[in-house]
Amino acid sequence: MTYPIAKPIAIAIFSTFLLAGCGEKSADHTNSAAVNTVKATVITVSTSDTAITANSPATIVAEQQAQIASRIMGFIREINVEIGQKISAGQRLFRIDPSDIQGQVSQAGAGLAQAKAALADAKNDYERFGTLYKEEAIPKAQWDKVRLQYQIAQQQFAAAQAGLGTAGAQMNYASPTAPFAGVVTQKLANVGDLAAPGRPILVIENPGKLQAQTQVPENIFSHLKVGTPVTLHVDSSDTDITGKVAYLVPAADPMTHTFLVKIALPEGHGLQSGMFVQAGFALGSGTGLRIPASAVLERAGITGVFVVDKQGVAHYRMVRAGDTSNGMTAIQAGLNSGEQIVTSNTNNLQTGDKVVNTGAGNV
Repeated sequence: MTYPIAKPIAIAIFSTFLLAGCGEKSADHTNSAAVNTVKATVITVSTSDTAITANSPATIVAEQQAQIASRIMGFIREINVEIGQKISAGQRLFRIDPSDIQGQVSQAGAGLAQAKAALADAKNDYERFGTLYKEEAIPKAQWDKVRLQYQIAQQQFAAAQAGLGTAGAQMNYASPTAPFAGVVTQKLANVGDLAAPGRPILVIENPGKLQAQTQVPENIFSHLKVGTPVTLHVDSSDTDITGKVAYLVPAADPMTHTFLVKIALPEGHGLQSGMFVQAGFALGSGTGLRIPASAVLERAGITGVFVVDKQGVAHYRMVRAGDTSNGMTAIQAGLNSGEQIVTSNTNNLQTGDKVVNTGAGNV
């Protein structure tokens, strides 16, 4: 009575094993078909004597920069330049409404006219009473009074002249000019805005005098002196630039505990204000690994290289990269001497791909 039941069970078990076997073969077949073959250059890395370099991000800035503000309060009537415009020394930059200043000038002019008339009158009295005093026609007390009035009139006239000069100078401040030749880099106000003393309206800088500035920790700062060569690397260029330390600020920033280093740029550097570069400071020499920069890439935010095993299969491995100069990158951790890495066609490579070496060599 149990046989009819056992027979279907046995058949089911047999079918399960059969399907499992087929599935296993199918998976193996799929995996073998999924293996990708990539042609690339594979090299063997080795240790060598190399310079120890510390990198620090630097910014290109203008040595000569000025924020142009108004020394008087008033509405901006004109702005005569635009961002990016080249300007010459003494060129007018903007104009403040001079109505209030013109009133002060007129008032100062009227005060000067009054002081001038009073001085002329006091001078006549001084000369006339001086003659009478010499003739002993008036007492000394009266003469002293006349002489004092004349001195006061002279002082009031001088004060009125100074007041008119000050008012006239204020009129000059209504139309500021460029203190040096350069380029307008920022425009911080518009026509119609109210200008106030000390509030910048324009920023200009001299593009002919640029330098790189960076903040470095004490362990780097202690190795530097004025004239020390500095390698400047621009991501958009394959050629590094060599600058020199121009100035070292001996006081550390109280927040970051780093020191400001200013780097002079060579002639024909081709850099522009605001650009970011990597400043490389040579700290000595030692033994280490340096590999072609083309072998180093970033996947999912992780810096690494493709290491090829004995079977020729590529594996992505995270490394800690150091400085890059002359097309070579220092590897501080994650890679050992004698291992093989891929240096070309890495964008088409994935972990598990078979690598066919199209070149040979060591580094």
